[in-house]
Parts: sequence; structure tokens; C-alpha cells
Amino acid sequence: MKKPGTHELSLAFVFLVGVFVALRNSNGLDGTEFSGGWLTGPLLSMTDVGIVLFLLALIVTFVGRRVAAAIGLAASLLCLPLYLYFIAPVPFSQIFSFGHEFKVQPSAGLHWDRWAITGVLTLAATVYVCLSNFAAHNRGQIQSKNNHL
Repeated sequence: MKKPGTHELSLAFVFLVGVFVALRNSNGLDGTEFSGGWLTGPLLSMTDVGIVLFLLALIVTFVGRRVAAAIGLAASLLCLPLYLYFIAPVPFSQIFSFGHEFKVQPSAGLHWDRWAITGVLTLAATVYVCLSNFAAHNRGQIQSKNNHL
């Protein structure tokens, strides 16, 4: 077994941080009214699937870097809606849920939820690292083809 390179380690790091931040954002929401809502329930379920995919990507990182990067991108896309809902619940519900009524009307505008903003920034870093791994792999293939010519 070869020693993990910087690409594998960077992927593993962002996936591990992604799991931690997603667990922190969804902590305590299972079994509450939030998990049973017709809008918020699917958001929480998507985040739960995203957490599992982040863990799977973490494991796959050391076997197949490109596959892990693709799984990490999917996990990021699944976690993003919950973070956006926490940051801007009223605009989010106006865009994605026509006729949604809140039990308790939140204040309009943005809510500076530290963990949700950390989640968005973590997902941005994850997407960057995943895409850079795709680009590095493609550069390596082009260079190896040029060396054979």
C-alpha cells in the first residue's frame, strides 16, 4: 500500500470537517417538529444522507481519489440546502416552498448562524478541493500522454 499523497490527505481532511460541521448543524433536530415538517423534514433527511456520503467518501479517498471527489461533491450538494435554510429561512421558503407557513414567523433577512455559515464555507472548500483533484488527475493524464509521444 502506498503512502497517501497531499491530494488524498486534503480530500480526507475536508470530508472529515464536512462530517463534523454537518453533524453539528443537524444535532438535536431528529425527533423534533423540524424533522417532521414537509419542508424541513426533507432538508434534514438530505443532510443525513450527505453525512453518510461524506463518511463513504472519506473511506474511498484512499482507494479511488476521483470516485471519492465525486461522492464528496454529491454530499456537499445534499448538505447545502439545510445550511441555506438556517441562514435565510424566509427567502429560502419563498423560493423553494410556495405557500409555506411558519408556526412562528422568523425575522426577515439573513440570520448569522455561526455553524450554518461555517457549513457553507466548509462546503465551498470541499467543492474546491474535489474539483482541483479532478483537474490534477486530468493534468497527470495529459502529461503522461505527452511523455509517451
